[in-house]
Amino acid sequence: MTDEAKTPKSKSLQRILVFQQNGSGESKIRGIRKYGKNLFIIETISIDESLPPILDDTADYLPSDIQADLVLDFLKHPDLSHDLAAACVKRKIPVVASGKKLKGRKVFVPPT
Repeated sequence: MTDEAKTPKSKSLQRILVFQQNGSGESKIRGIRKYGKNLFIIETISIDESLPPILDDTADYLPSDIQADLVLDFLKHPDLSHDLAAACVKRKIPVVASGKKLKGRKVFVPPT
């Protein structure tokens, strides 16, 4: 057996991008860090300001370029969640949006 065959291939860390409003994802982030050990790179985008009921343009709140292996949506504003899901589907990034009523090919909505 060669040395290469004996050495396990190192896995690259999965990148998780968490979107939250007013700390709504903090307990989940702590859980991922605690139970996921060092298997993930977690980046958080927090929106902590008061928002109007309708957002015609979410560009001021969501990044124009999303790069991640998985996006977690803990946003409370439906316009932000909708546009985030659309941007992720366009980039073929799966989204977990717990407690939402979003529908889409790459949007997973687990029961709460």
